[in-house]
Amino acid sequence: MPATRAHVYVHGRVQGVFFRATTRDKAIALGVKGWVKNCLDGCVEAVFEGEKDIVEKIVNWCKKGPEGAFVNHIDVHWEKCSGEFDEFSVIY
Repeated sequence: MPATRAHVYVHGRVQGVFFRATTRDKAIALGVKGWVKNCLDGCVEAVFEGEKDIVEKIVNWCKKGPEGAFVNHIDVHWEKCSGEFDEFSVIY
């Protein structure tokens, strides 16, 4: 299956609930590359790259997030895979 990229913004109560750490753990377990970070406006932003079906899995997981999170909505922008990432990381 071809590789793809999803640029995601997750809105709601998503900071202070281990959203970034759990996203990193899920991405590594799935073999997804990219990054996740908190934004000043209170949302979480992430870029996921990998096989389309696997990226879709983590995007769907972001719709709920970890225990303690309350996701109002997510914005997903599907893009061409750049292949620029060697791993998945948290940006602080």
